[in-house]
Amino acid sequence: MGQPQGRPAGADRVSGLGAVSAAVQPTLTVLHVGCGPPNPNALPAALRTQNWRELRLDANAEMQPDIVASITDMRQVSDGSMDAVYSSHNLEHVFPHEAPLALAEFCRVLKPDGLCLLLCPDLQTIGQMIAEGRLLEPIYHSAAGPISPIDMLYGHRASMAAGNLYMAHRNGFSAASLTQLMQEAGFAKVAVTRDPARFSLWGLGFRIDIGDELVARCQANLGIGHPALPPPRG
Repeated sequence: MGQPQGRPAGADRVSGLGAVSAAVQPTLTVLHVGCGPPNPNALPAALRTQNWRELRLDANAEMQPDIVASITDMRQVSDGSMDAVYSSHNLEHVFPHEAPLALAEFCRVLKPDGLCLLLCPDLQTIGQMIAEGRLLEPIYHSAAGPISPIDMLYGHRASMAAGNLYMAHRNGFSAASLTQLMQEAGFAKVAVTRDPARFSLWGLGFRIDIGDELVARCQANLGIGHPALPPPRG
């Protein structure tokens, strides 16, 4: 049987793409950037099976990461060495001119058939709430406490008041702007999904150009749009 249209030869081999689009695979490595404190449930369920090894990277040494580094300069990670990169609420913490650097780093460290999954606030959803006068209204509760639109726009106020300025937000995205940035960073295929229930955007990027059917399969297996995904960290 031939390859489905838009599906690269070997897509179901040992790779990040194959692992989330097929069945069982040998151990693969996901680079969890801006990982925060150790948490066995921080990754999406599809990336925390026995087939995946988590390599944790954070700029804050107090988080006890495997690698201490900024997401804009991950030179400690070799080119094309990761099967997947996962980033949950990191890009909004860097300045606008730094976001392309971070995305280029995510792309650089991926294997040719690897994938990048990232999560960030959806400014369109947050902006609508602000326009409705709900700037300070708690809209969900996290492990750090209640989160309001102002926290998602500028950073978690309680954490910053306690001295953790890593939580400051310096940037923001719409679905269109995130798509453009990921494409400009070198991802050949990009799918950005709005998730209003989480006030968030899910960006899925591939170094190789693949068909929409395979993208949809990866999204389904990763749980994008389903409750199994971890909640936003703020």
